[in-house]
Amino acid sequence: MNWQQLISNKRLGQEERHAERHDDRSEFKRDYDRLIFSAPFRRLQNKTQVFPLPGSIFVHNRLTHSLEVASVGRSLGDDVAHELIRRHPELANTLFAQIGTIVSAACLAHDLGNPPFGHSGEKAIQTYFTEGDGLELKASVSQEFWDDITHFEGNANAFRLLTHRFKGRREGGFVMTYSTLASIVKYPFASSLAGKKGKFGFFTTEQATYQRIADEMGVICKSQPGDPLRYARHPLVYLVEAADDICYEIMDIEDSHKLKILTFDETASLLLQFFDDATRQRILQRITDEGITDNNEKVTYMRASVIGLLEHKCVEVFVAHEEQILNGTFEGSLIDHISQRERDAYRACMDVSIRKIYNSKPVLDVELSGYKIIETLMDSLIQAAVYPEKFHSKQLIGRVSSQYHIDSPDLETRIMAMIDYISGMTDVYALDVYQKINGISLPIV
Repeated sequence: MNWQQLISNKRLGQEERHAERHDDRSEFKRDYDRLIFSAPFRRLQNKTQVFPLPGSIFVHNRLTHSLEVASVGRSLGDDVAHELIRRHPELANTLFAQIGTIVSAACLAHDLGNPPFGHSGEKAIQTYFTEGDGLELKASVSQEFWDDITHFEGNANAFRLLTHRFKGRREGGFVMTYSTLASIVKYPFASSLAGKKGKFGFFTTEQATYQRIADEMGVICKSQPGDPLRYARHPLVYLVEAADDICYEIMDIEDSHKLKILTFDETASLLLQFFDDATRQRILQRITDEGITDNNEKVTYMRASVIGLLEHKCVEVFVAHEEQILNGTFEGSLIDHISQRERDAYRACMDVSIRKIYNSKPVLDVELSGYKIIETLMDSLIQAAVYPEKFHSKQLIGRVSSQYHIDSPDLETRIMAMIDYISGMTDVYALDVYQKINGISLPIV
């Protein structure tokens, strides 16, 4: 792969024409702005990240997480561009210099496809078809579609959301640039290759779109003719992934301190272990010199220091392994290749997160409730899609936005329309629909 071809500002759905421009924004900045002002992005404010949506203590939701990932992603892209332009002067004054903006836009979009209630919502959609009443549909749909819905994945759904032509939407979905779209596809292969981890990059309905984008930019295809589609990652995916890895792990530690799941001493120990003794002492001295006495503010300072360190280390790894990344032979994530001390410290944070955070009562309560809510919505709404002629089905279908192809004569299209509708809900809206379907609440006029 080569950078000149990989960085493309061609827009999906506008390949043959260029709209008149009235300002000096780059095409990639337009991607960023288009996402910021979109309804799916706004809805992230009411989607769970890890902890319950905020009460008296504010913790991260999907929107604040995505904004922070975009900030780190911009730094990663800008720093990589700076280093690689020094190595490859011919890249100066080309689109390559804008990869910080591309990565930042892709980071904004990376969670757009996540259903309500995080991973428990994702799991509820999958298991409806593998363990619930949806299992009876297997004989009525294609194997490719069955692979898609039984492995339903937020990353693949984000690509669908950005590229699929829903009713009334312009050709090409959000009409994003090729490079931004390719940069969000973390698992660039078909659902039939998802394996035990259940990860894949695009639904069958969007496979041809991804193939067209990837081939245009020279992304390496790793599959043989007749085999399920598999590509190497677009190189910028590694930067989007690193920004996400850094933010969710380190910010979860900070949130856990705010919620008193972790003590101050536990939190400080986890964050300071990223540094050698001399640096650790300098950080503590700066906290003292700046007169920071509140423990939450101390944790914020330490957290910022860790994020800065990890960003720098990931840039080093990307630049050092540029050749393998471009050849499609790089293994693992950038975090996997940082130096031993930082990698051990990151894994220690992951271990604490699994033991104390992700299995904490507030998190488990959200997962249990969220799973039940999405399970119930799937049961009611998918049955309505399968049997649209029934009286109750017509009532349920009447609630679905007209943008979805719920009136299609094709069964698979109707099922996917209902999944689109459910996965696009906020946690609050999903709860509201759940209560109304079950007769728990009535609208008060």
